[in-house]
Amino acid sequence: MALTGRAALVAALGALPVGLHEPSWWGILAVNGPLALACAVDYALAAPVRTLRFSRSGDTSVRLGESADVHLTVTNPGGRALRARIRDAWPPSSWLPGAEAAASRHALTVPAGERRRLTTHLRPSRRGDRRADRVTVRSYGPLGLMARQGNHVVPWTVRVLPPFTSRKHLPSRLARLRELDGRTSVLTRGEGTEFDSLRDYVPGDDTRSIDWRATARQNKVAVRTWRPERDRHILICLDTGRTSAGRVGDAPRLDSTMDAALLLAALATRAGDRVDLLAHDRRTRAQVQGRPPGDILPAFVNAMAPLEPELVETDSRSLVSTILRSAPRRSLVVLLTSLDAAPIEEGLLPLLPSLTQRHTVLLASVADPHIAEMTTARGSVDAVYEAAAGTQTRAQRRRTADQLSRHGVHVVDATPDTLAPALADAYLSLKAAGRL
Repeated sequence: MALTGRAALVAALGALPVGLHEPSWWGILAVNGPLALACAVDYALAAPVRTLRFSRSGDTSVRLGESADVHLTVTNPGGRALRARIRDAWPPSSWLPGAEAAASRHALTVPAGERRRLTTHLRPSRRGDRRADRVTVRSYGPLGLMARQGNHVVPWTVRVLPPFTSRKHLPSRLARLRELDGRTSVLTRGEGTEFDSLRDYVPGDDTRSIDWRATARQNKVAVRTWRPERDRHILICLDTGRTSAGRVGDAPRLDSTMDAALLLAALATRAGDRVDLLAHDRRTRAQVQGRPPGDILPAFVNAMAPLEPELVETDSRSLVSTILRSAPRRSLVVLLTSLDAAPIEEGLLPLLPSLTQRHTVLLASVADPHIAEMTTARGSVDAVYEAAAGTQTRAQRRRTADQLSRHGVHVVDATPDTLAPALADAYLSLKAAGRL
């Protein structure tokens, strides 16, 4: 029971006659009896909390940065009107900082035998599943002096999906893909892997593309045009180990690699390729396999939503063996991991031959833009040391990338804002060169 009339009671008690060392009980009752009776009646007339019924409806998923509306229906089956304040509790990360108090508290009146619907506006600040906590009801009497209070558990889950901010780069990459496929007036020259058509020779064409039989038949030089192969297999691997937990800007590296993976999946699906997903550190955290093209993006975002970086060292041997099991035939394996020297040299590098002899391997890593800023620092001793540290870090990343390149791995090292389009460009380049 919440004594909302506590201030009034204290004021009444303070109104006892001054100068009486030990006021009589009759005097106390004479002064406070009417107030106590009013409080008792007010409490008795407050609608009971336990008999209330609740149900939920509304959004079950939302992209990070957008709003979700969850409706709470309150049914009052009793014979007294409900005058209440209700707190619909959710985890703190269900709202942007500072917005919880205004969004989770509601005041309402529900006449006897009727129902009312409340709407809680969620604006999550993190990915993952957000589950409703308790619904706390404080039911007031007609005078507002006393209240009954209780809790109800009304389950509901809202899944917060990755935002896919790199979607804005998709139209320009699809235009390049149409050029590769020959669907526009731009002709793509050079070797591909599937024969498309014949056309007249243009100075500058590769002489290896000349079709001598067609040239003999039509008395002019004809060359073959090629288009990229379709129905290739692409396995996108997210490293969810400790290096993915490092924050670059406002988000962990894992979030940036997820965004790049979504753009690549959308592009490759439009190109007619089959795309699978693997998230792994010491064990497999998520996997998407064999989905039809229309289900790829929904399956990817649902699998990525609950993923969080694990503060453990990634087991490279387990990762490589899982990749080889998941891709038994030749595929493009896209590793979204770090370029830190120790994990690469001690973990991945010795195992690369088993991957590169069977698959085309593309490694993409998130670079910290602050490192580039550090290299330009000047003007003080601290700034010079900072510039030296930044230069050393960049040189180390380049050495690691060169080591990977010597093993036949294609490397993309880009900042969070440019990683997704850079990875998409690398995929298009491999497709145009007939490497898939």
